Amino acid sequence: MKAKHILVGLGLLLLVACASIGAPDGGIYDEIPPKVVSSNPADRSLNNTSRKMQIRFNEYIKLENANEKVIVSPPQIEPANIRADGKSVKITLYDSLQLNTTYTIDFSDAITDNNEGNPMGYYTYSFSTGTEIDTMEVSGAVLAAENLEPIKGMLVGLYPVDSLFNDSILKQKPFTRVSRTNGAGRFCIKGIKPGKYRAFALEDKDGDFLFSQKSEQIAFLKDTFTTYCKPDLRMDTIWRDSTHFDSILVVPYIHYYPDDLVLNAFLEAGQDQHLLKKERPNPDIFQLYFTAPADSLPIIRGLNFDEKCLVPDASLHNDTITYWITDTAFTHREDTIKFELTFLETDSLGMLQPSTELHELVPKTTWEKIQKDQQKQIEEWKKQREKQMKKAKGLLPPEENPFEKTFLDFSPKPSGNLDPNQNVHYIANQPIASVDTTRIHFYIKQDTNWLPEPFLFLPDRDVKSYTLYAEWEKKRQYRLVIDSAAVVGIMGYHCKSIKNDFSIKDDDAYGSLFVHVIIPDSVLLADSAQVIVQLLSKSDKCVAERSAEADGRADFFFLKPTEYYMRCFIDSNGNGVWDTGEYLSGRQPEQVFYFPKPIYVKAKWDIEQDWAPFEIPRLGQKPLEITKQKPDKKKDIKQRNKERERLKREEKKNRS
Repeated sequence: MKAKHILVGLGLLLLVACASIGAPDGGIYDEIPPKVVSSNPADRSLNNTSRKMQIRFNEYIKLENANEKVIVSPPQIEPANIRADGKSVKITLYDSLQLNTTYTIDFSDAITDNNEGNPMGYYTYSFSTGTEIDTMEVSGAVLAAENLEPIKGMLVGLYPVDSLFNDSILKQKPFTRVSRTNGAGRFCIKGIKPGKYRAFALEDKDGDFLFSQKSEQIAFLKDTFTTYCKPDLRMDTIWRDSTHFDSILVVPYIHYYPDDLVLNAFLEAGQDQHLLKKERPNPDIFQLYFTAPADSLPIIRGLNFDEKCLVPDASLHNDTITYWITDTAFTHREDTIKFELTFLETDSLGMLQPSTELHELVPKTTWEKIQKDQQKQIEEWKKQREKQMKKAKGLLPPEENPFEKTFLDFSPKPSGNLDPNQNVHYIANQPIASVDTTRIHFYIKQDTNWLPEPFLFLPDRDVKSYTLYAEWEKKRQYRLVIDSAAVVGIMGYHCKSIKNDFSIKDDDAYGSLFVHVIIPDSVLLADSAQVIVQLLSKSDKCVAERSAEADGRADFFFLKPTEYYMRCFIDSNGNGVWDTGEYLSGRQPEQVFYFPKPIYVKAKWDIEQDWAPFEIPRLGQKPLEITKQKPDKKKDIKQRNKERERLKREEKKNRS
């Protein structure tokens, strides 16, 4: 019996020991990154003919985000098979090997050990099919041309400038060398022959390494560059822990150039046009979404209704259109609408051609459900109203049921306090059929009286909004009164009586910013060329815009006290908007620049700011605070042993 108890105890101890896989208490964590012990063929080998490689490590490893981080150059039309297998990485290339060519497999920081995730660091394996291995490198970054956002995952490639090079080569022949951008938009292309090159970037959606679709972002440098290198020194810091360092080492290395290429990526104008999707969220409307802007609206022919009852509410470029169905008798009677849609669609040759399709749409929410939900809300409101009446002993004033949707919502934006240079937009929840301006009244407060004041109430391009224009005076109060039924929507609903009061702030509530943009004369060659200066919010949205004068000045008045950022672009054709580029014609997108730090505007302060955008490196311009694409988090050794020792010292100190 005693022996049985001993055996049971030993078994429990074994179970506990087996359940603890990590380092035992007081043990040392593995903080040593994986190391390459051998490879077949050998790294940097010559005259290689094998398309299968194996890299062996001193411990079990794994590949993290291999599809995103590992890049083979020259690019492989048939994707290579690259996988972790125990203590090895196995590589199979399916494309035929090119003669006298250096191949590189750039793993970036994808290799880590299997247990602790210790990163190996940036690693590149290479070999040559000829008698020499090429070692030149080129680096830089890819930014979005319109807002200088770093672009992650963009392919960047090179073409040698030789007798085979032409200005449309990216549509004809894959890159000779290739890399991919990281989270900071940075790239490094390795294994390059010495010589002259042109650089391109491509959002390669179909994986053919060619600019074959207009929906692919593209970037190109018009100037050629020559690769070269020279000896250099860098400072390496030896850290004791996360906050203290032991020493700084001076390390010699080979510096490869150019290392500061900046490619500005853009989408060409005239994107392929197709019907993207269609929706009918409720019985009153249906929506069409197209992949690109259009010059005209599509043609609709009703098959079970009269299309004359449709009122279109289109976006600025006609790529999103909401159709309101004003025949409510039809929508109450029929769930399904059937129609023939004719629109311009891009064909296989890239030309716009008429296309006709038949469609049927059923609302996501039926009238029956809407009426049930509305009736439920009305009943609940009546119960709450009865309770309120009982508490108030029936003395409450009459109240309109807020759930009876018989009134048009017509609300001002903004409301309340206005800037002296601000107008008020009234926006309805459906297109407006009519506005009777004789039933709209505008007043200014004089002492305790409200006196009539001149105003304009005009429709906007948007069929759902009107704008109130007036000569605002500082420190004055205004009132707009809209009589009941002065505004009628296309669904027959009319507005309630509306009374909105506005007050205009004093100058003391604002600051001013006077910008002097210094642009080289060689940039503004055309008579129509101008510089557009924009003030931005913390979300990188334009809140104010001015065209700089001939002397480069752009003045901003009535600025609310807050933090602003600043952007400008060279409006080369003087049309007042930023224009994209075009690959085949060699036209670059219009140049965009950011002021590299925030500007703090204070009330009653006037700020003068000089700005020479061409003197600031493009990569360091956009402030990190408003950059949405943040750099990838750097992989570091976790330093768990040092943290363990620190905790032990603290525990020992507390005990004593």
